[in-house]
Amino acid sequence: MVIALRSFGLTATLLAALLGTSAQAQAAATQDTPTPQEDVRPLPDIPTLMHEVETHQRASETIQKDYLYHEVATEQESDGHGDLKKNETTEYDVFWLNGVQVHKLIRKNGKDLTADEQRKEDERIDKEVAKAKDRRTKAEEKGEETDSHGHEEITVSRFLSLGSFTNPRRVQINGRDTIAVDYTGDPKAKTRNRFEEVIRDLTGTIWVDEQDRSITRIEGRFVNAFKIGGGLVVNIKKDTTFAFEQRKVNSEVWLPASVDAKGALRALLFYNINGNISVVDSDYRKFKATSTILPGMSTVDDPSAPTDPPASPPQPQ
Repeated sequence: MVIALRSFGLTATLLAALLGTSAQAQAAATQDTPTPQEDVRPLPDIPTLMHEVETHQRASETIQKDYLYHEVATEQESDGHGDLKKNETTEYDVFWLNGVQVHKLIRKNGKDLTADEQRKEDERIDKEVAKAKDRRTKAEEKGEETDSHGHEEITVSRFLSLGSFTNPRRVQINGRDTIAVDYTGDPKAKTRNRFEEVIRDLTGTIWVDEQDRSITRIEGRFVNAFKIGGGLVVNIKKDTTFAFEQRKVNSEVWLPASVDAKGALRALLFYNINGNISVVDSDYRKFKATSTILPGMSTVDDPSAPTDPPASPPQPQ
């Protein structure tokens, strides 16, 4: 689904970012704890906090464009009897090219792409970048803000119009103060387009690093079934759940760490889930790119290292 949620630090495609369990396993040794009982510091105003998150995300995109990372997506699908009928793994390099974030397929089910498949993948990316730049140009001419792919963005202001943030509380995640906030869409809210109906029908929780004003985790559930184009463009089954997690990399930027989803979901030709999908991001590297990735990339911040690990889901207070 082509809804950009830059406000919440997600990627250009809603389900690329809104797709929950691998990160929990990685952080099993880390226990989240409530802040001390004697902590009487006032909590931040929720709308102000969310607008600050949005502002920070826009500013951090410049740094994000300097990074490449590796992404492994594992999809499992069961038949009507609950038996596993599909277990597929795909691997990508994720990076920015000419101002557009791209996912370059490099391996399927443990096998590298053939020379012909690599050529076709390069051609696909070239076309994707060209179309994205064209969409952005047309949107800018109309004074509209978009994500890197030229797709409409849902701002914090629209989130506040389509639902409400409630129940703020401060928790400790990996020794850092984090503000957890619940989000509930308003079924009576007026929407401007079909994509906003997804936001209106969402419910979940968002965790914000209090110091950096960055999203560390999002968990959510689609309250209702949702279709566009009779289900050919977008088709989401009721009660499909997701979790998205970020980690701080190189002490300068928050980048995706994991995405997980359970349910049934189809978004264009990019996502077709009927079961479970788990996405794990790692091997964060700085790089420079023109039309191709240049040599000399340096690995930073091994995600398996004990410092600054992905956050496990905090316990509500």
